[in-house]
Amino acid sequence: MQVLSELIARHKQGHAGGVTSICSAHPLVIEAGLRHAQRTGQAFVLFEATCNQVNQDGGYTGMKPADFVAFVHAIADRVGFDHARIALGGDHLGPNPWTSLDATAAMDKAEAMVAAYVAAGFRKIHLDCSMACSGDPEPLPEAEIVRRAVRLCRTAEAAHARVGGEPPVYVIGTEVPVPGGATEAIEGLAVTAPQAALATIEAHRQAFVAAGLDAAWQRVIASVVQPGVEFDHHDVVDYEPPKARELSHAITGVPGMVFEAHSTDYQTRDALAALVRDHFAILKVGPGLTFALREALWALDAIEQEWIEDARRARLREVVLARMREQPGHWQRYYHGEGHALTIDLQYSLSDRIRYYWPDPVIEQACQRLFDNLRTNPPPLPLISQFLPHALHALRTGAATSDPRSLTMAHISAALDDYHHACHDHDIH
Repeated sequence: MQVLSELIARHKQGHAGGVTSICSAHPLVIEAGLRHAQRTGQAFVLFEATCNQVNQDGGYTGMKPADFVAFVHAIADRVGFDHARIALGGDHLGPNPWTSLDATAAMDKAEAMVAAYVAAGFRKIHLDCSMACSGDPEPLPEAEIVRRAVRLCRTAEAAHARVGGEPPVYVIGTEVPVPGGATEAIEGLAVTAPQAALATIEAHRQAFVAAGLDAAWQRVIASVVQPGVEFDHHDVVDYEPPKARELSHAITGVPGMVFEAHSTDYQTRDALAALVRDHFAILKVGPGLTFALREALWALDAIEQEWIEDARRARLREVVLARMREQPGHWQRYYHGEGHALTIDLQYSLSDRIRYYWPDPVIEQACQRLFDNLRTNPPPLPLISQFLPHALHALRTGAATSDPRSLTMAHISAALDDYHHACHDHDIH
């Protein structure tokens, strides 16, 4: 993926530069990302799908890799965004969706998934075999993690040889934060030790070379580490540069590679800029954007209560909470409160388990009714100001319209603004 390789090369030369990796399968988040890139003049936009969201079995979105590509491209066509400016990545590609199987069966599934991702056009591939499968020792020894990553890389290279096009770039790293944020309160979050980070990189390098994957190793652009950022249901661990200083310096001597930071959701603008400056140049964000989506939808629900007569209201928030209680599968392992405390977590937890419910047909119908109500009867500026001040600013400056979809995307774009600020126009010292 030439655009990513060039960005990393510039970063290694001391120039400003990072990239935001948008990890979401919600159409409004995807569209907001594309429109934000148009507005800010970005050369390209990076979207990533996780192994649980999208795989050859459909994942929890129901999409296979080729389906996700078609889904993103269809939105791009509607927006008028050139497909050539869209980079696609696969996140946590490995046996994670199938860890209930033994390693042989799970890795067979992982190989099929990686091949499907590459064949569909994904060109940023995160090789993540850090999770133990049925019968594996826990934690899984790093030597075995590396061996499995090499196996998946060989599969990706073979798939690329069949389909052609730009060769894939790779991300390695076994110290991976929990996808979607911590499931329990964070205690004693430790920054990756520099020696451990370098040892992981060297173990992978040796294994790639031994497997005859020298050319692929030249396309490994990043390693995932823990820079000291995380979030749980209610709290955020903010980036503290002094704690990551030694880790930051460690990557400067590794040719062609930067660090990739996961769980950067909810970090401040200054913290995000500091992460990029400190060579954590790939910033992954997912729940933070669907959290902003939920904020916007709840704000529109509040506007509806003020503005639309009772009998016609969609009552989106009531519908969503009812559906989440009727079908608790996506949250009951994570939220342990009762009564009012549970109601708060269902809606406002930073881990944002609510994002799994937006495709529900009943919820989609309520959301569409809410949009129709506010489209037919546009609310006055004071109500938009009260509940969606970021969107109001976009409306007043011409970056959004009064359409509820546009207001929603403007609110999501406000979160993306912090990432854009972090990834552009900052020299590295």
